[in-house]
Amino acid sequence: MLTRPNGASLASWFGAWRYCWPRDSAFAAAAFAVTGHPSEARRVLRFLARVQHQNGLWAARYNADGSAVTDGRPPQLDSLGWVLWSSWLFRAEQPEEELPELWPMVRRAADHLAGSLGRDGLPPPSSDYMERGSGREQDPNRPTLGVVGPVLAGLRSAAAIADGYGKDGQAAKWRSAAHRLSDAVARHFTPHGYPRSPVAGGLMDTSVTFLSPPFAPADPGVSSAVENAAEKLRLPNGGVLPGEKWPGHKLVAWTPEMALFTLSAATSGRTDEALGRLDWLSRHRTSLGVLPEKVGERGQPAGVAPLGWTASMVVLSLAALERPLPVPPA
Repeated sequence: MLTRPNGASLASWFGAWRYCWPRDSAFAAAAFAVTGHPSEARRVLRFLARVQHQNGLWAARYNADGSAVTDGRPPQLDSLGWVLWSSWLFRAEQPEEELPELWPMVRRAADHLAGSLGRDGLPPPSSDYMERGSGREQDPNRPTLGVVGPVLAGLRSAAAIADGYGKDGQAAKWRSAAHRLSDAVARHFTPHGYPRSPVAGGLMDTSVTFLSPPFAPADPGVSSAVENAAEKLRLPNGGVLPGEKWPGHKLVAWTPEMALFTLSAATSGRTDEALGRLDWLSRHRTSLGVLPEKVGERGQPAGVAPLGWTASMVVLSLAALERPLPVPPA
């Protein structure tokens, strides 16, 4: 319903959501790919290739006709990682499908990410799925896990795509960058328990799931951090907040974050947890059966519906419960 004939996959149909975010679109393409809809996945990826800047970046969001929204929002670095991961998943699920636009898009995005890593091995600060500037973070001078996780998944995915195309030089370059970033995560985030910002006593948020399957190989320390974050963000209505000390309504649950914990559980073998979270999401659909962005204190829809990002992650979770989803090789 949300994906236009030109491949623009909109966040939703209404108001400020009637735009195409590359992040959301990447998850839509991934959901299409794992459910046997290669033509729809191709359409979304072609749109992303068409609107990509030559420097590898995407605008924060696009109109349905492919024109960039000029509202002053800078490019969001996590989108590059998500599109690379989605492109690799498309190739893994549909190895016979030809998409000529894919390799140039992957090369531009992966080269940008590899070149963005600083001396500490981390990418620069950037807005992520929370859509807020780095100046509002606990550490405004370093990236959040909401950026680092997708960038790591993207570099690993790009290296695997390059292997498939026989591009050994690019594969080695991007794999080396992924190793640098993985080492930086171990130095800056792991000692603090994988908080949003790499500081002692850092606040937890949903982005810790970006270091777990299906985006990264399973790791016991990350699994513990995911469980810790889920507990800290849990609400009385059964849902979750996006992060600790959330500045918005403290009793309104967000379905994308709930779906991220669901996807992590479904792909990590925590089947009972995944089914319980899916039950909660199912119970809180609208009267038309679609998933809203938010759920209020009394269980009523409290945000726009349908929300494409949530729907995509629910589909990915359901697919993971039927068969394991591939994970980018580390």
